[in-house]
Amino acid sequence: MFGKKETGFAAAGSGGNVVIADAMVQPLRTMAVPDWRQKLSQIDWVPDLGEDIGSLRWFRGLASLTILTVATLAFMPEFGPVYGAQPSMPTASQMEEARAQMITPLAFGSDTGMRMAASENVVALAASPERPQIELTATLGRGDSFARVLQRAGVGGEDADRALGLVAGATSLTDIEPGTPIAIVLGRRQSKNAARPLESLDFRARFDLRLALHRTDSGALTINRQQIAVDSTPLRIRGTAGPSLYRSARAAGAPAEVVQDFLKVIAGRTSLSSVGAEDEFDIVVDYKRAATGEVRVGELLFAGIDRGGKPRIQMLKWNTGNSSQWFEASGVGESRGALSRPVNGGISSGFGMRRHPILGYKRMHSGLDFKAGYGAPIFAATDGVVAYAGRKGGYGNYVQLNHGGGVATGYAHMSRIAAAPGQRVRQGQIIGYVGSTGLSTGPHLHYELYRNGRPINPLSITFTQRAQLSGGDLSRFKNELARLKAVKPGAALAPMPVSTHRNATPTREIDRISAAKVKSNGSAL
Repeated sequence: MFGKKETGFAAAGSGGNVVIADAMVQPLRTMAVPDWRQKLSQIDWVPDLGEDIGSLRWFRGLASLTILTVATLAFMPEFGPVYGAQPSMPTASQMEEARAQMITPLAFGSDTGMRMAASENVVALAASPERPQIELTATLGRGDSFARVLQRAGVGGEDADRALGLVAGATSLTDIEPGTPIAIVLGRRQSKNAARPLESLDFRARFDLRLALHRTDSGALTINRQQIAVDSTPLRIRGTAGPSLYRSARAAGAPAEVVQDFLKVIAGRTSLSSVGAEDEFDIVVDYKRAATGEVRVGELLFAGIDRGGKPRIQMLKWNTGNSSQWFEASGVGESRGALSRPVNGGISSGFGMRRHPILGYKRMHSGLDFKAGYGAPIFAATDGVVAYAGRKGGYGNYVQLNHGGGVATGYAHMSRIAAAPGQRVRQGQIIGYVGSTGLSTGPHLHYELYRNGRPINPLSITFTQRAQLSGGDLSRFKNELARLKAVKPGAALAPMPVSTHRNATPTREIDRISAAKVKSNGSAL
């Protein structure tokens, strides 16, 4: 229970009284905040300038922003660069030493090709000095002659005639292959109106012969013949056909042109699709290797396929008279005088009236249809001239060959044409590839035979005539076949010993790699 007294408050409770004196209340009164500070604290100095635009409150906020911005810019420190000690400029000798070691463009005075300005110590020459020698390399182009090469190089008439006579006495000028580089050195001329004398001439006249001409002290031209030893052992490449006969043969080391010729020969005997992955190919090519390290791969000599239980294919290229053709191992070959089969495949439709599979009515079928896969090569039936090559109505891509005597052949529905009008083709040459262009239900070859412009039945003429070797020709053929098949397969050749005889056989054993290392996935020998 509380009771109020004059001098303070008295509180009654359990056990006593509590008194709060006036002296304790007085300090609380003196701590009160003045009115002006309280008013300033209630002012919003930084209002949102997006609200109450144009009001006194808004202008007060704008003034605050302006004052703060001015104060910030006024007290912002300078961020200028701080400069260190400046190095002294190099002297003239130091600059020249540094310039000599610099890599600079010619325009800025580099040492390479630098040209100093002329001073009073420079004396102009009456004429430009004569170069003591001119070294150049000329190339014999296709259809070019050795004499014209010397003439274009600037060789004088007398020197050119003398050099031509010396070269012709060492080898036939026709043996120099196109593309042969010829190194020529011309000497100092006696006057500006005279031709430079020929000092030396150096080139590879043949694969086994290098010729070098040089001028002696007496002024005469002499020739030096350098015979180069050449190993003419054929190169034999064997391997497993695998999923791609072409890729496997290329991976085994056979050049692309040789593989193409090989496929063409094999395609003339059997369908390439019949060659299994486990069958083995056998390729022998003409191969020459010089003692100087150069190699030359020639033409295909032997083409074979070992097909396990099936009859093997063995084809040897043999010269008969002025031409060469492929013969089987038994000595049987094809004659170029007769028409050969244009594609490897059976006949699916003959000559005569039939119901057209697309048009639906009967009409004359003026040729033979051969079964063949898409992209299979199409061969010329015999030698001739391409009379037409292009698109021709229902025939699609079409080629016509004229063979003389009023006989012509036509090849239709090609996927791609590989012959041009006016081109001369030989029997067995690829003129296109099987397709299904024009009025065709599927890939095949439509083959026609014309006599005096009218189609005749191609079966009235035997497609193939066989040439049979006999007597001494057959014996020599068998010996050559045995010689090529005796060559061990391989592609890595050991260094050849130097010899001065042409076509010298190396005495060192040729390092051959076993054909068993050729895998079906095309791993190289």
